[in-house]
Amino acid sequence: MKKIFIWFLTLFITSVVLFAVLSIFFDEAVLLRKGTIYRVDVSEKEVALTFDDGPSPVWTPQILDELKSAGVKATFFMLGRHVEKYPEVARRVAEEGHEIGNHTYDHHVLFYYTPSELIEQIEKTARVIEKITGQTPRFFRPPKAWVTEREKKTIKDLGYTIVLWTLNSKDWVTFDDKYMIKYLLRHTRPGDIILFHDSGGAFAAEGGDRHETVLAVKCLIERLKERGYSFVTLSELLQKEN
Repeated sequence: MKKIFIWFLTLFITSVVLFAVLSIFFDEAVLLRKGTIYRVDVSEKEVALTFDDGPSPVWTPQILDELKSAGVKATFFMLGRHVEKYPEVARRVAEEGHEIGNHTYDHHVLFYYTPSELIEQIEKTARVIEKITGQTPRFFRPPKAWVTEREKKTIKDLGYTIVLWTLNSKDWVTFDDKYMIKYLLRHTRPGDIILFHDSGGAFAAEGGDRHETVLAVKCLIERLKERGYSFVTLSELLQKEN
């Protein structure tokens, strides 16, 4: 009996470690891209910066400061409950010319919802964003990218374009900003959609430390501009599609 218990415990620990390693070093979004926008075929050297899980009263303003200083516009996929909780930050995002997308109300993985619950999650978030910022979101990003084909159809039937990403900064792991920059500079190509977070952490949608994200965003913009790149919102990137 003791041997069986040890065997199951070892199997459980191994599974947890393997899952953690895969989550950190493998981007599951590459398996779910069918039927979504994850990069755009463009002729010019343009990319789109996107930020998930905000707004945050701590990190979103710092990111906005860096974007404003660099003259860059981005797209923020916001959670409905965070928009309600921090309306002044959400309004600032809109007032400074950035685009706002729908990221559900409370950031639960879509698998947990019935079709009617999923629709309510999306529509409730849209109502909150529209009321507070004046923007009507047209893009939707599923939390953690996990979305089934059935859910994709439901979301598209609501009039949304589903957006994933080309490059994942993995900033939620709290990698050093230099590591993120090295990876992103090595792989960035015209038309890429780059994922960062302005809130959240490894196990929660709020409360994470985005200090390294702020540093990485500033440096990435500077380095890519040196290479002739410019930064646009998702709407602008799609308008340039070949």
